[in-house]
Amino acid sequence: MSTTAFVTGFPGFIGRRLVPRLLAEDPARRVVALVEDRMVAPARELAGSFGERVEILAGDITERRLGLGDDDWERLRSEVTHVFHLAAIYDLAVPVHVAQRLNVDGTGNVLELCLAAERLQRLAHVSTAYVAGRRTDVVYEHELVMGQGFKNHYESTKFQAEVWVRRLMDRVPTTILRPAIVVGDAFSGETEKFDGPYYLLRAISRMHRLGRSVIQFGASEASFNVVPVDYVVAAIAAAGSASETVGETLHLVDPDPLSSRELLRLLSQHYAGRSPSGRIPAWLVTAALRAGPVRDAFGGTPHESIAYLNHRVTFDTRRAVDLLSPLGLRPPRFVDYIGPVVEFFRAHEDDPAFMRRR
Repeated sequence: MSTTAFVTGFPGFIGRRLVPRLLAEDPARRVVALVEDRMVAPARELAGSFGERVEILAGDITERRLGLGDDDWERLRSEVTHVFHLAAIYDLAVPVHVAQRLNVDGTGNVLELCLAAERLQRLAHVSTAYVAGRRTDVVYEHELVMGQGFKNHYESTKFQAEVWVRRLMDRVPTTILRPAIVVGDAFSGETEKFDGPYYLLRAISRMHRLGRSVIQFGASEASFNVVPVDYVVAAIAAAGSASETVGETLHLVDPDPLSSRELLRLLSQHYAGRSPSGRIPAWLVTAALRAGPVRDAFGGTPHESIAYLNHRVTFDTRRAVDLLSPLGLRPPRFVDYIGPVVEFFRAHEDDPAFMRRR
C-alpha cells in the first residue's frame, strides 16, 4: 500500500538528507515537503533530482492549518500517513518571540494536521536532547518535566513543543527523537555550516595561523555531546516507521561523549598537530566573547555557546540502543569520525558559504 510522508524542515541540513532516505526505504512512498515561500525555488530545484515522488508545497508552520488553502489541507488530511516534523529555529541567541512562533506554535500547527489526518500511522517529532535544560548528571529518555531551567530560548521553546507533543500521544501515534549537537557526515565530514564545535576549530585555526597554541577553556570534565548527521537521518527514517518505536523517546547522542578538555585537545591535535596550552576560566571566556575583537579571535564564537562546554550532563541511550540496534543502527563515538569532520573543515574554512547563518 502506498504511503505519503509529510515533511517539514526541507531543504534544511537534516531535511535535505532525510527525503531521499525516505524514498529509498519505501519505493511506494511519496513525500510532500512543506516549504516557506522564500525557500520554494531552491527546494524545487533540489527536489527535481528525486523525480515526481516529491511535491513541494508552499506553506507556513507558524499559521493555523499550515497556511494552506482548503483544497491542499483536505488533500493532506486524506493522504498523509507519516509526518516528519523537523522545522525549528536552532539559533542559540534567538529572541523569545521568534522561537515561540516557530518552535512552539509551529509544532502545534503540525499536531493539528496529525489529529485531522485520516490515515496517520506515525508522527516523528524531532526534539533535542537539550530539552533537559540546565539539568546535570544523567538524563533519561522517558524524562521531560523535571523542574529544570534553561540556558536559552531555543531550549525552553523546544521543551514547550515536546510537552505539547507528549500530551497528545494518546491520540497521535508518536516517536520523539532527541539529537545532541548535530555535526557533519561521519564518512565525508560534509556539513552545511560551521557552528557548534566548529567554533572551536575556528579558534584553533586562528591561533595556528598566528603560530600559537589554542588555550584550553570550558569546564574540563563537562561532557560535550555531538552526533553525525548521517546517523540522525538514518535514525529518524527508521524510527519514524518501525512499529517497535511508537510511543518512545530516543536520545540520538554519543553514548560515550568526550569531555570538553578531551574534545579541544583532539581537535587541536587533528587540525594543528599540537595540544592546547594554558587555560582560561570559562566564565571569563563567556564575558570576553561579548566584545567583537575577542569574538573574532575565537573564530566568531557566540558567547551563548560556551555554556555547552560547561554543562555536566550525560544522556542515557538505553531505549535508542535497544530499539535501533536491531535495525542496524548504533550511535557512533566522535573519536571514530573526528578525522573526516576536521578535514572537511580544513578544506572549506575560508568559504563564506559556511559561515554562521542567522
